[in-house]
Amino acid sequence: MNRTSLFLYASTVLIWGSTWIAITFQLGSVDPLASVIYRMALASIILFAWCKLRSIPLRLAPNNHRFLIAQGITLFGINYWMIYWSETYLPSGIIAVLFSLIVFFNVINARIFLKRPTDIKTIVGGTIGLAGICLLFYPELTKFESNVGAIKGALFALAAVFTASLGNMVATRNGSTGMSVWVINAWGTLYGTCALLIIALLTGTRFTYENSFEYSASLLYLATFGTILAFGAYIKLLVLIGPEKASYSGLLIPFVAIILSTIFEDYQWTLLSIIGFTLAAGGNYIAMRK
Repeated sequence: MNRTSLFLYASTVLIWGSTWIAITFQLGSVDPLASVIYRMALASIILFAWCKLRSIPLRLAPNNHRFLIAQGITLFGINYWMIYWSETYLPSGIIAVLFSLIVFFNVINARIFLKRPTDIKTIVGGTIGLAGICLLFYPELTKFESNVGAIKGALFALAAVFTASLGNMVATRNGSTGMSVWVINAWGTLYGTCALLIIALLTGTRFTYENSFEYSASLLYLATFGTILAFGAYIKLLVLIGPEKASYSGLLIPFVAIILSTIFEDYQWTLLSIIGFTLAAGGNYIAMRK
C-alpha cells in the first residue's frame, strides 16, 4: 500500500472509529432515523456549498445521476436505516461482528459486478480478522439469545451489510469515472437524505430536535468528519485499492472505538481482547501486503 492509500485508510479507520462515541450523544429524545436525516442533510448542504465556493462543476450527465441515486439510496440511506433498526435489538458489539462480514460481501460482489479477480490473501486475511473481532466482542456474543427480537436484529444487520456492499460497488464505479469525490458525495448524501425522508414519512417518524450542546456538536462532527471527510477518503480508497481491501477498515474501526472507550469510558482489556486485536491487525497485514 503506498503512502496515499495508507493515509486514506488510516483516516477512514480513525474517523469512523471515533464516530461510535459521537453517536452515543445522538441517542436519546430524538428518533434515530431523524438524527441520521439531519446528519445527511447537513453534510449535503456543506458539500454543495463547498463545491460552489471552489467552482467545482455540479452538472453531470443523466447516466451518472442514475448511479449516484443508487449510491445515495444504498450507502447513505437504507444502510443507515437498517443499522439503526438492528441497534434496537442487538448490542453494538454483535453488530460490529456482523458488519465485519462486509469484507466477504465485497469480495463476492466485486467479482460479480466489477469482474475483479478474487485474491486468496483477501479471504485468508478477512477470516483471521473476523476471528479477532469475535474474540474482542466475545462477552457480548456469549450473551446472545436467539429470540425473535435478536434474530430480527441480526437479519436487519445482515441486510445492512449487503446493502452497504452494493453501495461500495456503485461508489467504486462512480469514483472510477473521474468525477470529483466532493461532487459524488454531495449528490449521494442528497439522494440518501431523500430516501431516508421517504422511509421516515412511511414509518411515521417524529421530527424533533434536542437543543443541547452535546447533541448539536456531535451532529456537526458526524456530518463533517464522519460523513464528508471519512466517506471522501473511503471512496478514494475504493478506487485506489479496490472494494475488497478498502472494506478491511471495518475490521479495525471497532478497535479505535474501544481504545477511545478505554480513555473516556474505562473499558477493561482482557487477554481475549488483546488476542483479538492482534489477530485483526495480522489479518489486515496479510490482506494489504503486496
